[in-house]
Amino acid sequence: MLGRLLLGFSLLLVAAPSLATRPEDEADRASVVKIFTTARMPNLSQPWTRRAPTEATGSGVVISGNRILTNSHVVNYAKRILVQPYQSSEKYEGHVIAIARGIDLALIELEDESFFDTHPAAELSDEFPRIGSTVQAIGYPMGGDALSVTEGIVSRIEFTDYNGVTRGLRMQVDTALNPGNSGGPVFLGDKVIGLVFSGIPSAENIGYVIPTDEILMFLEDIEDGSYEGNPRMFSRLQTAENPALRERLGLSSDQTGLVVTDADEDSVLKEWDLIDRIGDHDIDNRGMVDVEGGFRFHFGYYVPKLAHDGVVTLTVIRDGESVELDLPVKVRPDRVMEPLDGAYPSYLIHGPMVFTPVYSELAQAAARVGPALAFQKNPIVERLSDEPAFEGEQLVVLPSPFFPHRTTKGYQLGLLPVLESVNGVKVKNLAHLAELLRDAEGEFIEFKFAGMTNETLVFDRAQLEEATEDILDDAGIRSEASDDILPILKK
Repeated sequence: MLGRLLLGFSLLLVAAPSLATRPEDEADRASVVKIFTTARMPNLSQPWTRRAPTEATGSGVVISGNRILTNSHVVNYAKRILVQPYQSSEKYEGHVIAIARGIDLALIELEDESFFDTHPAAELSDEFPRIGSTVQAIGYPMGGDALSVTEGIVSRIEFTDYNGVTRGLRMQVDTALNPGNSGGPVFLGDKVIGLVFSGIPSAENIGYVIPTDEILMFLEDIEDGSYEGNPRMFSRLQTAENPALRERLGLSSDQTGLVVTDADEDSVLKEWDLIDRIGDHDIDNRGMVDVEGGFRFHFGYYVPKLAHDGVVTLTVIRDGESVELDLPVKVRPDRVMEPLDGAYPSYLIHGPMVFTPVYSELAQAAARVGPALAFQKNPIVERLSDEPAFEGEQLVVLPSPFFPHRTTKGYQLGLLPVLESVNGVKVKNLAHLAELLRDAEGEFIEFKFAGMTNETLVFDRAQLEEATEDILDDAGIRSEASDDILPILKK
């Protein structure tokens, strides 16, 4: 054991010269900060409340404009943000001014801008690093309070999936990264070439970095005060490598690209189109394009760079002819189950039941019991990729069991039951449900649910309305509905 410890110590001594302080090191380190957050995450099963406060730390880097760049997951749902500079115990109050959850970036401003007088902005590189370049990750990972510097190499850069439907460039490094490094800069020389955002706990020294190429697009996007996001194509495509497929489409050897396998009637793309070029860039049979610097990325890399006014120019081979067309692109597809995107869920409590829209976050959580929901023909599973059938459509679900009350005698709720109708009227969304309950008449009220296993609930309407106030008092809930729904009930 002692031998191993001494060996480890000697290895550290040998490695030390490679981390020798460069003249610019102190400026680099002075731009790196530790971020403390207190967050309140949404409670999807009890939407009238929020989860207990959680405290976490991350890293960030000062950039131009008296701003601090970090990951969105470091500050997501943060109710308080404190920023501590290098070699200081002072903590400065901050707040988020821009956030991009898809690409995992965020910007912080400080209430006291005198901080930036002594903490200079780091310079963001506008070039890709070479594969094999030696880089340094600087931040505040777990395991200590002092600034940490680890060294490694750039292993690869590729265009891949981020959060949700967002795609972008991702850099892999073999630098040791740990929780707390998130949001910290990675330097090549005296320039930042990316921001740490992820790792693989089960793998040794594999870390992921958001390249400055993505960061610069984010900063350009927010210049008008709002963040739109990286547009992309959502067409169904396949490679054009198979000889029989190529022969059927009449493709010559120099006609390469991706084949459209399905297209809506109103799409400018048609089934069996070969997407040959994006802008002036040739696409090969695996969907790859050449990029300056000797890189090859998926052609989707160029979509946000070439998109203008929501369209990108493509060249397709259709029935043997070359056709240039403008394809509409968007940040994400229209889905009946939309993400919360930093908001808290809407809700409505009526009698012993709480209703909320099915957000994509709830749908993702429900995926853990997907087979059971599929067996019940629950719309959460069956409509996971559906577009809204009409403007404003939402699936409305009971995310939690009944509140205790005598009106529920003999009734049982299935797993995540989706409300279909009230008194025979199809429910369009949560706001429509509020209108139906507000305007309901007659002695009884009936709730029917989608799927195969949920009971139809019939209540005495007056008793149900009277029960609401008792249940709110008993559960200590301040309001029967979220702020967006409450005015509908009061009309």
